[in-house]
Amino acid sequence: MFFKKEDKFNVHLHNIAENLMEATKFFTQFEASDTKEIKAFADKMKEFEKKGDDIVHNVIRDLNAVFITPIEREDILALAMNMDDVLDGLEHTAAFFEMFSMKKFDNYMLQYVEVIKNAVEEIVKAVSLLSKKKLVNIREHAILIKDYESKCDEIYRVSIKHLFEVEKDPIRIIQYKEIYEEFEHIADCCQNVANTFEAIIMKNA
Repeated sequence: MFFKKEDKFNVHLHNIAENLMEATKFFTQFEASDTKEIKAFADKMKEFEKKGDDIVHNVIRDLNAVFITPIEREDILALAMNMDDVLDGLEHTAAFFEMFSMKKFDNYMLQYVEVIKNAVEEIVKAVSLLSKKKLVNIREHAILIKDYESKCDEIYRVSIKHLFEVEKDPIRIIQYKEIYEEFEHIADCCQNVANTFEAIIMKNA
């Protein structure tokens, strides 16, 4: 039998996914009028990141405490860690906004954020299907996550090209390049989640 409703690992993975979704929704609403609001935004993202780390710690604790797991323990851990990496990336980006005193997204950041939000929504749906033992149905969500990662690759190429063509201030070039690269890294982390889902499907379906 796969995950039962009350299975502790199902609960942990659901909690990680829901915390990630909540953090992502909060992140997408970013816009600040002053440095105080930027700091408050970064601090809130740090709270989401800390909560995620606590849940991952619980996963590791429980994996070390049981002999039998619903699926292979390395797959449970990989899924938890890879989802946590997405959240870490969002928190790192928020920290960049604070360091650079950046008050709002530019057009390319808005595109990144929208695509990443869509990918996270697919992650949440896939985790829900995992708990319902609907493994085959997870594949379509994994494919969509990978499609969104490809879209982020396209946005990255265009945004970097535009940055070097338009921006003359070398400091701003460095700042924006750092943020664009972090968004692209977040998309890669989402793809790692999709790869983990596909590995679980292959082993258990």
